[in-house]
Amino acid sequence: MIRASVVVFLILLLSGCSKPLPEDKQAYVGFWTSPEMRLLIVSDGTVDYERIKNGGTTTINAPLKAFEGDDFIVGIGFFDTRFVVSQTPQLIDGKWVMTVDGVTLTKQE
Repeated sequence: MIRASVVVFLILLLSGCSKPLPEDKQAYVGFWTSPEMRLLIVSDGTVDYERIKNGGTTTINAPLKAFEGDDFIVGIGFFDTRFVVSQTPQLIDGKWVMTVDGVTLTKQE
């Protein structure tokens, strides 16, 4: 019984951590890809990320904690990751493009 209570508590704790995207950041919402990176940002603040680099894969599935300027912070508690956005979402030649951590991503429709 105690084990089930702890599991329920952790689920509630984690689900309450994400922050919905602010109105001025709604352009970030979507499924963004490049050959080496995949980034899903949901309007409820859920972020799912995968990057292949130097023969390894990094994955993160965590809530959005905050925006700092154009960058966004994802994580739980003390464990977080900053995504550096050097080009915010822009419509270029009919496609949405954004540059995150030096990688140019295209939004999939």
